[in-house]
Amino acid sequence: MNPSIRIIPCLDVTEGRVVKGINFTNLQDAGDPVEMARVYGLEGADELTFLDISASTGNRQTTYDVVSSTAEQVFIPLTVGGGVRTVADVDKLLRAGADKISVNTAAIQRPELLSEITQQFGAQVLVLSVDARRGATSSSFELTTHGGTQGTGIDAIEWVEKACDLGVGEILLNSMDADGTRAGYDLEMIQVMRPHISTPLIASGGAGALEDFARAIDAGADALLAASVFHFGVYRISQVKDFLRSAGYLIR
Repeated sequence: MNPSIRIIPCLDVTEGRVVKGINFTNLQDAGDPVEMARVYGLEGADELTFLDISASTGNRQTTYDVVSSTAEQVFIPLTVGGGVRTVADVDKLLRAGADKISVNTAAIQRPELLSEITQQFGAQVLVLSVDARRGATSSSFELTTHGGTQGTGIDAIEWVEKACDLGVGEILLNSMDADGTRAGYDLEMIQVMRPHISTPLIASGGAGALEDFARAIDAGADALLAASVFHFGVYRISQVKDFLRSAGYLIR
């Protein structure tokens, strides 16, 4: 879909700090989100994704403050997600400096939220985060909530088709099976989903080697999201981009 591929570091933030674990457990502190965002911006990240993984516990003000501080430091698109439940939440995050908003659990509970957001702000601000894992559904991929900890019994493909019909601007496809493992993106999941997604597809979960980024593009991803390989210095964004350029991919 997109001829030029985007590289997007993801900051999982809890209580004002960036953390990273495996399958959302055993979280390690990875640093200050504002400083990390600034560095990633300088290193050539195309966008940043900022997920408040403790949002459901209720301390939203920390998130708004961090988003505002981050937006002052970076001049690339900033997507913010975690605990977004209403159009008012979207409005407040956009005012704090976010460019796009990611929704997940609240949209599963009330799909009309997707069309409400796009009608008020436009499809370009709405990213649907899809946390999927292998399960007993018709496509063998099940939608999960609460950071991949709770199954829904909903088929992931049926959900992304519905979401595309409701007008989302992008799909962020997170493989709960691959998350944090550095064993490679979930190529099977990307390949199975791609024909059903009419918007750009951001692949997430499992980046470990430079070749993993190329394989995900070949499987159908338009953008590549990664966290631990960048946070813990395995690769710099420039290394990933140089590798992909040298392999013939069109990179921003």
